[in-house]
Amino acid sequence: MTFAELKHLHSLPLFDLIQRAREVHVSHWRDRKVQLCTLLSIKTGGCSEDCAYCSQSARYETEIERQPLMERDEVMRHARAARAGGSTRFCMGAAWKGVRGGTERFEQVLDIVREVSTLGMEVCVTLGELGAEEAKQLREAGVTAYNHNLDTSPEHYPNIVTSHTYEDRLRTIRHVQDAGMSVCCGGILGLGETIDDRLRMLEVISNFNPQPESVPINSLMPMPGTPLAENPQVDPFDLVRMIACTRIAVPMAKVRLSAGRTRLSEGIQALCFFAGANSIFYGEKLLTAGNPEMEDDRRLLARLGLDTLEADPSLEAPAGDPHRPPSPFMREAGSACC
Repeated sequence: MTFAELKHLHSLPLFDLIQRAREVHVSHWRDRKVQLCTLLSIKTGGCSEDCAYCSQSARYETEIERQPLMERDEVMRHARAARAGGSTRFCMGAAWKGVRGGTERFEQVLDIVREVSTLGMEVCVTLGELGAEEAKQLREAGVTAYNHNLDTSPEHYPNIVTSHTYEDRLRTIRHVQDAGMSVCCGGILGLGETIDDRLRMLEVISNFNPQPESVPINSLMPMPGTPLAENPQVDPFDLVRMIACTRIAVPMAKVRLSAGRTRLSEGIQALCFFAGANSIFYGEKLLTAGNPEMEDDRRLLARLGLDTLEADPSLEAPAGDPHRPPSPFMREAGSACC
């Protein structure tokens, strides 16, 4: 979608916007199921990046305790517990700038992925920047989806991160797509951005070809010690609007109600589901931030008459539209690396 189209959508009265989003949602997702995903930090803290929202950056004085890369058996213990609790996607995150093939830590990650992939869940990882060869090896090891959020608009991004560029993010996403993995790509509300920044980010995401398989929409959880520690809470109705716009702009994606749910009432969460959210992070923690209790989530879904989506470990990446021109944003990223 274009920025102008998204701007028009976002400016609609809230109920009109939700009604349009609901129509799109029902036409593509008839089964009323929500995907349960568990996110585990397999390497915590000590990251060289300077993302202003992140307590894991080594550049800030935060309360996060650094932890080296988990051993495979420990990760498997968490993965089995996630499966037993009902999760169908297991996501693993590591706090570093990126991975390089042939290194010991990358080989460890590949070994972990191979083991987790035997459990019958979808396997997602977020490891920072990827080259083409690293992306191929992750796919061969059993990764079904790679998370790499854009966070915000190209224009606002330099105010949030200076240790890498927006083009670096797009280049990694291109490598993920070329390797045959699904892309999980969304953003964070509450970074000091404008409404236009949010819609510009969504414009970029909606123009991926193929579009992302999942789009997480996060609300900032301000972390003590980070530059954004004093940022105000996101207005819950702004979040609902963004969920609705995302559903319309990326109709086939799972729209994930992600970080910040601990601050949302059950009523607002229900409104998000009605407007098009059909995936949540499920479990006690999101990397370093708290998350609603599993039983609370199960109870809410049951009260809303929502079921849970089955795992698809053989998940195929969405196919691109051959009749649609390549994303101009991806072309720009491609030219930057050549």
